[in-house]
Amino acid sequence: MHNKILDFLKRRQEYLSGEEISSHLKISRQALWKHIEALRNSGYEIIAVPHLGYRLICVPDRLFPSEIGQGLKTRFMGRKIYYFDSIASTMDMALQLGIKGTPEGTLVLSETQNKGRGRMGRPWSSPKYKGIYMSLVLKPRLLPVQLPILTLLSAVSICEAVREMTGLEAKIKWPNDIMMHNKKLGGILTELNAETDAVRFVVIGIGLNVNSDRKTLVSGATSLKEERGEPTSRISLLQELLGRLEANYLSFQKNGPAVITDKWRQDNVTLGRRVRVAFYRHFLEGQAVDIDSDGALLLRRDSGITQKVTAGDVVHCR
Repeated sequence: MHNKILDFLKRRQEYLSGEEISSHLKISRQALWKHIEALRNSGYEIIAVPHLGYRLICVPDRLFPSEIGQGLKTRFMGRKIYYFDSIASTMDMALQLGIKGTPEGTLVLSETQNKGRGRMGRPWSSPKYKGIYMSLVLKPRLLPVQLPILTLLSAVSICEAVREMTGLEAKIKWPNDIMMHNKKLGGILTELNAETDAVRFVVIGIGLNVNSDRKTLVSGATSLKEERGEPTSRISLLQELLGRLEANYLSFQKNGPAVITDKWRQDNVTLGRRVRVAFYRHFLEGQAVDIDSDGALLLRRDSGITQKVTAGDVVHCR
């Protein structure tokens, strides 16, 4: 009923009497008042004027599924949404849903996480109502060894969405960091459920600093608000991101990985740099010369040998 009331108020953009709304929705005036109060408690600014009625003034910057669905142009990405005000981890919830057979494109969103994580189990800071913390269930036709290409695809999609919505140029640091002016804007975590030779489903986790203030950002991080000097609509940005993810995903499935790797090369800040790669207790150093069709980094060692690196933390040496 809340969504029906909101749809009615949004369509008219004028004062609507309680009698008109109640009659249209076939509910009592008292029930309408209770729904209006619940919407106000959720952050919707609805004013009531005697003899005029109700009017919607402002929509809250909350990632409510009903708000995301309005204007969303995707076929399947984000068409089923699980929304939480707070959760331990969107990744954990999405993995559980994947095991239960949730449809491809299912999205898990939370306004904050108290056990959000990045790669290798590192904690991920999730200031409430400030960022986008999401996990997306996909069912690609891939071998497990090809999984890194989905991280690249997600990174490309984030850069495209940020560019479209803000005009800012986000960049990609291999394998999963979204950067802006040498500071971390966001990150990507990819986990899968698979057999030896087949992927059952993949969960793509994305954390993006949108409206965080400097005091809430960890050292070395930035946000879109800090970079552009004003807030960004998280709903509009998420809608754009879902659209870019779907378009790139479908293009990749149809045309192969080159459509993604070519875009990634244009937005990356790793290739051509001397880098040091750490993977647990192993360290490699050399020139980052390219990525292969699976998204692995090709590292030319000082010996002249080019080595394929599929995972690790990268430090740009120069």
